[in-house]
Amino acid sequence: MNARVEGIFDVTFDDGREPLEAIPALEEADCRRMRELGFDLLRLPLSWSAIEPERGAIDDEYLDRVAAAVDCAGSNGMLVVLDFHQDAYSKEIGEDGAPLWAIEPPPTMLLEGPLDDLDARRQSRQVLDAFDSFFAVGDPHGLQAEFIEMAEAVAARFGGEPAVIGFEIFNEPVAAPEGLEPFHAAAAAAVRDAAPSKLVFFEPNAIRNLTDSQPLASAPFPVEGAVYAPHAYTFIFGSQGDLLASATKDDLRPGIENARAEADSWGVPLLFGEFGIGPTWDNADSWMEWEQELHDEVLASDCFWVWKEMSQGSWGLYDLVDGAWLERPQVVGWVSRLHAARIAGGSATVDSSGGELVVDITRPLDADNIIYVPEASAATFAAACDGAAITAERDPATGLVALPCTGHLVVTP
Repeated sequence: MNARVEGIFDVTFDDGREPLEAIPALEEADCRRMRELGFDLLRLPLSWSAIEPERGAIDDEYLDRVAAAVDCAGSNGMLVVLDFHQDAYSKEIGEDGAPLWAIEPPPTMLLEGPLDDLDARRQSRQVLDAFDSFFAVGDPHGLQAEFIEMAEAVAARFGGEPAVIGFEIFNEPVAAPEGLEPFHAAAAAAVRDAAPSKLVFFEPNAIRNLTDSQPLASAPFPVEGAVYAPHAYTFIFGSQGDLLASATKDDLRPGIENARAEADSWGVPLLFGEFGIGPTWDNADSWMEWEQELHDEVLASDCFWVWKEMSQGSWGLYDLVDGAWLERPQVVGWVSRLHAARIAGGSATVDSSGGELVVDITRPLDADNIIYVPEASAATFAAACDGAAITAERDPATGLVALPCTGHLVVTP
């Protein structure tokens, strides 16, 4: 699950300008409910502008707020990816990301809310010039080096936190490979030095959100503990949206299979760091069903976008009605689904397309399979291993069921 959190996702100003958008708080009930619905990973977007609002000065109070969100997730059985996030480079000229001092060339116009023109901001000369400066080969402005120092400080702060599984280097970068790949390698090495037991997640160029593919890597990722983390938004953005209403599962398949091939070419695991759709969009129910089935087919982890949203497209699991957050049964039904949380096998195939979960395990391990059974199936689910029924208890707090099986496992809702 992705969650933008008030006080962490930085879209406010201290000079009187109007905030860009409203961001919801993260409360204990949110973290508890995430876990009940089957989520075990929180991708938490951070803002460089709030971590280091003044050059060279890390804001420890901000990191304390991050720590509180990590504690919320961790105490409810979830792991956390701390994501160095940006959208349109910076809140000063786009939506979120870099502090004002890290924008080169300096902006000709500072912007404010409401954020009703994000697409135009993403394509503005100010934003594109800022990306070009940041990702320039050789780092002539020193911005990459300063970003990496900031990331090292955050990694050092959370390197010993058990709930933090790793750090995502840069959300949706806009850069050519000759600028992006050296930056990823340097940042990943620095973060791993500061937090040797944590993973580092890296993304392809943001253009992949539209093309559903990137060139395969010519060599493995140069830093151990790396994870490839593209986003999956086939037919969601740009002119592709015209194809959404008539899309089929086979139309979505190439983007997912390409991502698996891209991860394999880097020699790393695969996490879809973001995927999602507006609940009222054309074909939304089928898109979500197919997308998650395809993620399972290529054995990828994923993070749904987004938990709660009170601005932009109002995506998420909740409606805000008269100041109260109300769950959307439609969206809860999308994401709180029968799925394999852990498979006790060196390899396996997974199929949930028929409504039941079928896992064929190869190279079995001496451990139970851990299956998430949603609330709606708590009293009705059944399991069988190689045709023989298995009886097991569902943990009401987590929805997890431990099922011993080293062959053909079938779980029905």
